[in-house]
Amino acid sequence: MPVPFVGLTGGMGAGKSTALAALERLGAVTLSTDAVVHELYGDGEVVGLVVDRWGEDVAPGGVVDRARVAAAAFASTEERAWLEGIIWPRVAQRVIAFRAEADALDPPPRAAVVETPLLFEAGMEGAYDATIAVVAGEEIRARRAAERGDAAADERAARQLPQEEKVRRATFAVQNSGTVEELEEVLSDVLEMLEAP
Repeated sequence: MPVPFVGLTGGMGAGKSTALAALERLGAVTLSTDAVVHELYGDGEVVGLVVDRWGEDVAPGGVVDRARVAAAAFASTEERAWLEGIIWPRVAQRVIAFRAEADALDPPPRAAVVETPLLFEAGMEGAYDATIAVVAGEEIRARRAAERGDAAADERAARQLPQEEKVRRATFAVQNSGTVEELEEVLSDVLEMLEAP
């Protein structure tokens, strides 16, 4: 039987990464698309493309400065679309490989979970067997985002659907306004439901 293939999403500061780590502790295999993008910015071909487009400033010494790339990409819809055209197909290849690797594992993991911040916005929910939206109170999310010092946070937030819409579209909505232990307990229940025939 194939391993349940799950998309994990949520607004900025909702705690997607915390939920992803909890799912891994609970026996799922996980992949963060943000981490994949981070790896891609270390790829010589991608570095060359962004430098050709935006100049040496975005990769001083050949190392991509993500904040500068974000500023260049969010400067206009055209620039953002250009960057997404380079990054997203490469991320998709990694996700496809991850799913195949998960299905080949013995014993099988409880689920294969991919953290995808713009899951619904990009219309990718159909690629998954189920989706989980992590949500938290607005004040908590604002505090977490500020603590992280997210670059281009306002622009990113503007591109995301409201939490209520993510909840409406998701197979499972998970509240993350309490402790990590409470979150883990709820996610454990979600995994049990995914495993049920």
